[in-house]
Formats: sequence, C-alpha cells, structure tokens
Amino acid sequence: MSRIDLHLHTTHSDGSLTPAEVIGLAHNAGVTALAITDHDITTAIPEAVAAGQQLGIEVIPGIEISSRFGESELHVLGYFLDWQDALLQERLMTLRASRHRRNPQIIERLQALGIDITYDEARAVAGSDSVGRPHIARVLMDKKVVASAKEAFDRFLANGKPAYVPRDLPSPAEAIQWIKAAKGLAVLAHPTWVRTTAGTLTELVRQLKTDGLDGVEVHYSTHTPRQTREYLSLAKQVNLLVTGGSDFHGLTKPDIEVGIGKGTLHVPDSLLPKLKDAAARL
Repeated sequence: MSRIDLHLHTTHSDGSLTPAEVIGLAHNAGVTALAITDHDITTAIPEAVAAGQQLGIEVIPGIEISSRFGESELHVLGYFLDWQDALLQERLMTLRASRHRRNPQIIERLQALGIDITYDEARAVAGSDSVGRPHIARVLMDKKVVASAKEAFDRFLANGKPAYVPRDLPSPAEAIQWIKAAKGLAVLAHPTWVRTTAGTLTELVRQLKTDGLDGVEVHYSTHTPRQTREYLSLAKQVNLLVTGGSDFHGLTKPDIEVGIGKGTLHVPDSLLPKLKDAAARL
C-alpha cells in the first residue's frame, strides 16, 4: 500500500536525524513521496533530494512556519515552494534570529531555577544554528532533570511554564502570504493544536482561506479517527486541499515514526496529484 508523508523534520531544525537518515526510514516504511518541513529553514532540502533520488522517493520542498495566534501559536506548512527565493530566505532569517534571541533567555530562566545548563550545550545537541526548545529539552533529558521531552515542556518550556519565553512571530495571514509569495501551497498544520472551539475553527479556516490558505492537514499522527473525519469534512466544506503527515522529529517524539505515525497513520498517495495540480496553477 503506497503512502506519502508530508510533514517531516531533520537535524536542520529540531529533528534528531539527518535528511538522508529520514529518507532511509521513509524507504523502509514504503513511503513513495515526502516533504521535508523543517521549522523556519530549508537547508535540508538538497541532501534530502539527493537521498530521495538514490532510493526512488520523490522529495517535495517544504517549510513549517510558526505564527502568533492569540496567546498561542498556529503553524502553517508550505509545499512546492521556491525554497531558494531570496525574499523567503530573508523572512525565515528573521524568525531564526528571533529564536536566537529567545534561547539564551530560556537558559537563564532554567539556571535561575537551579538547573545546571548552558546555551553551548543546547547548540551542541542541535549541531547547527537552528536551535530550539526541543534541543534544550534534550539537554535536560541528558542531565536526568526530566525523563522525556514531554516532561521538559510540561514542567519548564511550554507556554505558561517557568522557563517559557515568547517569540516574535508573524500573524497567520503573514505566514500564509510568505509561502504564497514563494509560489507555494499554504496548509494549516495539525488543526487539533489550534486553541479554539470546533465552531470557531470553521470560522478561522474560512478567514484563513480568504488570506490565501490552500489546504488542511487532515491526516496526522495524533488525530483520532473522529478528528480525521471532522477535518476531512471541514476541508470539503470550505473547499480546501487535504494533506497529511507524521510530524516526525525522532528523539523528541519517540512514539512517532516516519510514514506511519503512531502505527495507524496512512496518508494515501492519491492526495498528491491534486496538490501538484494546485501548485502548478500558482
């Protein structure tokens, strides 16, 4: 049974595996096409494309952009975009700069709590300039302060917790327009994360469509069958494309695997032609 996976992270953002390693896992899982959607950075795409060509896997250039929605975040996925677009790269650089300003403040708050941790340790875990809270969580795990990334976020790093520091983020409409300006499809990621009621979600999605939204991530690792049906109905109701992906990260989400999520995820490859047709019309 052919499957696709349009939501994957690598070491270039907050994943724990290299692009080539992710492609290898995708091949083992029977994935025929995938999208690398690192947070605010596209540097993993060349390695992923090269590895995909060797194993016969189509690699779609992607991105995941965080935006500010009320007191929380709303994530927008971009597909088939011109990932080398100069304006897009400039905008992504501002997001990474915001993260660089934020991370030392998180470390300082953890230190104030009596935790022995440095920013250099987080950078060493990241292995790149794209350092995020998951890397800080991994340092806390290595030091036995917490037993899992989930515990790190629940106790220290999530919104409202002692070490949380907000980021400077674009609005959802701006994130969508950044992707559209780079000739990409804009998709609402994991709608179950959006902090709103079901009725308000429909209203929000309608508004986001007027802002340029193209699709909804219906198939997702933690969606229940009921949620999948609800989001599929929502996509049809608002006339949006349907996508899906595992949101694989590796060590920080150890129960989620490439292509199959928690074991039951199946994103049908029949969704891909409609996405390609829509992208070709941009």
